[in-house]
Parts: sequence; structure tokens; C-alpha cells
Amino acid sequence: MRFALFAASCSVLALTGCASLPRSGPSSAEVVEHSTSESTVRYEIIQLDNTVAGILARRPIDSLQGHFGDRRGSPEAVIGIGDSVSVVIYEAAGGGLFSSPVIDKNSAGSHTASLPEQVVTRDGAISVPYAGRIHVAGRTARSVEQSIVNGLKGKAVEPQAIVSISRSVSNSVTVVGEVNNGNRVPLTQAGDRLLDVIAVAGGVKSPINETYVRLSRGGSTVSVPLQRVVANPAENIFVRPRDVVTLVRQPQTFTILGATEHNGVATFEADGVTLTEGLAKAGGLNDLRASAQGVFVFRFEPPSIVRAINPASAFLQGAQRIPVVYRLDLTDPNSFFVAKSFALRDKDVVYVSNAPSVEWTKFLALIQSFTGPAASVSIVKNQLKL
Repeated sequence: MRFALFAASCSVLALTGCASLPRSGPSSAEVVEHSTSESTVRYEIIQLDNTVAGILARRPIDSLQGHFGDRRGSPEAVIGIGDSVSVVIYEAAGGGLFSSPVIDKNSAGSHTASLPEQVVTRDGAISVPYAGRIHVAGRTARSVEQSIVNGLKGKAVEPQAIVSISRSVSNSVTVVGEVNNGNRVPLTQAGDRLLDVIAVAGGVKSPINETYVRLSRGGSTVSVPLQRVVANPAENIFVRPRDVVTLVRQPQTFTILGATEHNGVATFEADGVTLTEGLAKAGGLNDLRASAQGVFVFRFEPPSIVRAINPASAFLQGAQRIPVVYRLDLTDPNSFFVAKSFALRDKDVVYVSNAPSVEWTKFLALIQSFTGPAASVSIVKNQLKL
């Protein structure tokens, strides 16, 4: 009697599709079916093929070179507010404003005078005796020299001037964040690239593959992986005065769930990990569980990408981020080429569903744990008759 009751219960469970059995996630059919509810679309289902992979491969990426260009700064430094400036004045003969008197006929006296170092004030000027206030901000040292000479003509004996920037604040780059010695780095006349100023600041503290470079210039800020700057010389652009370079530790990760050998969170060890590499990191699909037709990638996409793939998408009505599920069928040999060109992105979720037969296998195992193999066969025969 007890066995008959148990068998009847199992029959009811079997008729409900084994829905109450424990499992790691939805089946392939459920992922597709649940993309829509009774009234709304929950997420966009996109079948991964060569066309879709090609569209995704052409998506624009953040680029320092593309946004800021790679123009070298002026070879001649420009004086700015806060810079320290030194001035030396020469006269052609002794006895002038800036030279010592002639003591005897064998002594010509000193013909030079070094003015104390001055910091360019907020009005952008420095003071030169007998020439007054000289505006220097935004000008080169050579042009300031000429202004000083013009101000001293008729007062000094054939004056000449040499102006030099002893300490530059305006011609420097601020490097902060994940560096060993965050500081304001003065720029050289030869021109300095991004990696040059990072090296002067002591280099990065965090692993390169987990670090982003954030360059702020004017009103724009662009972030790119440091590994991309190292690997692509075009991204190692010239920095400009007053740039702010921030190194941020921001590990890129993706999550692998479902019928793979290993589930968990995996990190990007390089700038760009393909779906093929992501599945390999998880040990590949589990032969006893996985549905080769049920490989999915969950992510949010901008409307421009969804529009290029499916112009009729129901999400293209003001949405800023669109939930998308990409589906890959690994029973098609060509899908391996598609997976090789499909780049995973930060915070993607890769899910592999169980094969339909797995639920029946678990169902039979559950029956055998209570009744033994003979009863299991009997119940299956009864279900086949139904």
C-alpha cells in the first residue's frame, strides 16, 4: 500500500515535468519563453551568428587617441600663474642701473644682475625694477625677455634679459590614484606621453590587468584599461599641461553559471576575453549535464547596438540600457568561430542550461533512492503507457 502511494505520487510528479526537482537554473526553453510576459517584453533574445558577431565587433570602444588626439605640445614652454620665474639682466657697460661701479681703469665692474625668483601672481605679472609690472602669463620666456628689454631702454646701458622658468606649476600633469608616488609631474620640452608621466610617478601599484587609466582634460574624461595603453602604442598619447591622470583599480569580471565544470566569478587577465576563452576558464561544458544548444550570455546593451541587430525591437522607445540575452548553439560547428569573435564584457553573466534529459535522470535517481531499480523501471513503463 505504501509503495503504491509513493508510485502514484511519483506519477503526478512526472506529469508535471519534474518541475519541483532541484536544478541550477532555467532550461533553454524557459529562457526563451520567459523573455515575454503576458503584456510586456522582459528582455531581448538574440541568436548569435556571424552577422551579429560582426555588428558587435564594430562597436565603438573608449579610446584616448580617438577622443583627445595625439598632438604633441608646444616645444616652447608657456609661463602660467603660479610658476616661479628667474630673470637675469645684462648691461653692455659698467655704471648702469644693474651693474657695479667701475673702481679703476683696470676693472670693468659687473654688468649683470640676477633678480630674486618670483612667483607669477594671479594678475599674471612679475615685477622688474625700472620696467614695472610685466605681464608674463600665457607667454613664452623669449617674448617676456623682449618686453623687459623694451621697458629698460633709455634707462639701462644696452640692456639684455634672460628669463627662465625655475619651477613650473602650469606646465605639469597631476598623476594620482593607484601609483606609488602620486604627484604633480613637470613636463619636459621634448614632450611626454601617458606612460612617461606614470613612470615618473613611481609606476602603478595594482596589477595592470585590473587597472584603468582615467584622463581628464578640459571638460572631458575618458577611461581605458591600462593594458590597452601598454599593448597599443596609439593609445599612449602625449599629455598636455593641466591634465589629470588617475589610475583606478577596477577588476573586470564575468560570472559563469549552470552546466559547466566550474561555476564562479572569473577575471579578465587580458584586455578582451572571448566567449570561447570564458567557457574554457570554466572547464568547458559538463558532458553529463549541459545542453549544447543552451549557451547564453546576459548583459545590458545600449540602444544603438540593439537597433543595429534588430531595428524592430520593442525596447527602442527611450530605454537607456536594454537587457539582452545572446544565445549560442554549439551543435553547429560554425558556432565555435562565432564564439571566438564574441568578446565578453565586464559583468557579463554566462549561463549554460541543463539538457532536457538531465531532469529525467535526476527524477529516476530520486525514485531509486527510495524504491530500488526494479520499481523505477515499473514506474517508467507506466508513464510510457500514459
